[in-house]
Amino acid sequence: MQRPVNKNASSRACELLKYLYSISGNKIITGQHTQTNPMEETEYIKEHTGKEPKLRGFEMLGYSPNINCDDADGECLKEVEENKGTMKTALEWAKNNDGIVTITFHWFSPIGGRDKSFYSDNTDFDARNVLKEGSAERQKFFSDMDVIAGYLKEFRDADIPILWRPFHESEGTWFWWGKYGPEVAGELYKLMYDYYVNVHKLDNLLWVWNCPRKEGYPGDEYVDVVSADIYLEKYKPTDYEEEYKRLVEATSDKKIAALAEIGYLPDVEMLEKSHTPWAYYMTWSGGFAIGERFNSLESLKKMYDSDYSIKL
Repeated sequence: MQRPVNKNASSRACELLKYLYSISGNKIITGQHTQTNPMEETEYIKEHTGKEPKLRGFEMLGYSPNINCDDADGECLKEVEENKGTMKTALEWAKNNDGIVTITFHWFSPIGGRDKSFYSDNTDFDARNVLKEGSAERQKFFSDMDVIAGYLKEFRDADIPILWRPFHESEGTWFWWGKYGPEVAGELYKLMYDYYVNVHKLDNLLWVWNCPRKEGYPGDEYVDVVSADIYLEKYKPTDYEEEYKRLVEATSDKKIAALAEIGYLPDVEMLEKSHTPWAYYMTWSGGFAIGERFNSLESLKKMYDSDYSIKL
């Protein structure tokens, strides 16, 4: 049984990690991403299954300090507007439910950029310069981290642990933090870890690395959970066993493993037979969760009716 990598982790963060170890390979925690206050996705699940996901994902994109609203299209502005107040919603939900919080951060580039500038195509921000002492990019990177830390401290002060997943999907080049490869993203991750643990004392965070590549892995001393985001081109019943093997081979087999984002639900009957040790999954928001374009009501009900799944 492993303790969090932060030796000063709060008792509740330690308890959460211990819990994840205890259920890994024996059960799977149901999870759902949300990014608006109505949380329509979880309401849909409750309406059709009578239950709610144990793990709820929240989004911080609208909390980015550098959002260029003057050069953004309607879709971007709508996402930002609808994301307002969700950290308060997350805090209240966590206080009033026996659930687990995970947070995703589509970070608008700290300098420059237009529209959804977390996408590398929409910004000239060079993440490599963050690694250079004295650079403008490094200064603004830390300044943005200070702002975000303020919101995370509200959870710390309320003694609520968070599965914190920064710099996600760094195996790809679509986000500015992954544009120059997972090695750069791994260094950014370590900078954030050191700053948030040693300066901001965010001892309520469990650290989730989200890249199924050997390159860039920060090291076991920085990571509590290894994870992958998996979007299959078409549905097939799966327990994502092959993806699990590739993930732990590329990162660490000593850590909790998670399906941090998925389009299609894992087949819970296959999981119960294989015991592939995914501790939790999180279905993405919007059309991935609502309606039957990705997941049929039959498969949704099967997951939430199973004794193998953990839900509220």
